[in-house]
Amino acid sequence: MSLKNKNILIIGGSSGIGLALIKHLALQEANIFNISRNPSTDWPQGVTHIPADVMQGLGQIENQLPAVVHGLVYSVGSINLKPFQRLTADDFLNDYKLNVLGATEIIRLSLKALKAANGASIVLYSSVAAKAGMPFHASVAAAKGAVEGLTLSLAAELSTSQIRVNAIAPSLTDTPLAKGLLSTEEKREASAKRHPLGKIGTPDDIALATQFLLSDHSGWLTGQIIGIDGGLGNLRPL
Repeated sequence: MSLKNKNILIIGGSSGIGLALIKHLALQEANIFNISRNPSTDWPQGVTHIPADVMQGLGQIENQLPAVVHGLVYSVGSINLKPFQRLTADDFLNDYKLNVLGATEIIRLSLKALKAANGASIVLYSSVAAKAGMPFHASVAAAKGAVEGLTLSLAAELSTSQIRVNAIAPSLTDTPLAKGLLSTEEKREASAKRHPLGKIGTPDDIALATQFLLSDHSGWLTGQIIGIDGGLGNLRPL
């Protein structure tokens, strides 16, 4: 599954799943480029940091991107859980801008470099909530549902350029973004019990699946939404 000397562009690699992915890609000796507001002190050596905020637009970084991009991962998301009656139009707009418009902008800016790779992979992140139907998830589920539609449309459109596009739909994963939902042992135990496998996902669970989608081992795989969710999306155990 070697990604040695491949140029991998990650958006949001300063913590959580993105950080775990960077650590795994470094072991593969990939050339790692990261876009985020701040670098991480936990990064291995050799990561090229491109400072930017996806909510403020990415056009200013276009000249800092590598000329060839073999893999692009949009590891940005939100957990904005509220009863529907408390959600505002701004909640929906901000979740959409962060999860969908940020992804479309960086893909557009990177498209020439992706085509230059003659075989590239884009990985986006959805959520189990996009299809499972969960209370208090209306805003984020709507945005992640759009990510899934974007994945399928781009996979079809970019296939002639040998660019594969897939999405991973995780369930609740033990990251800083989910800190409030896993802040006590009681909450962690309750969350684990909701999953058929009886445990919470880790950043490594998602990062390793992402690494596979970036590699040539998944070279005949495109247009897929892959649930890495402990079985929560499809299973109803006894």
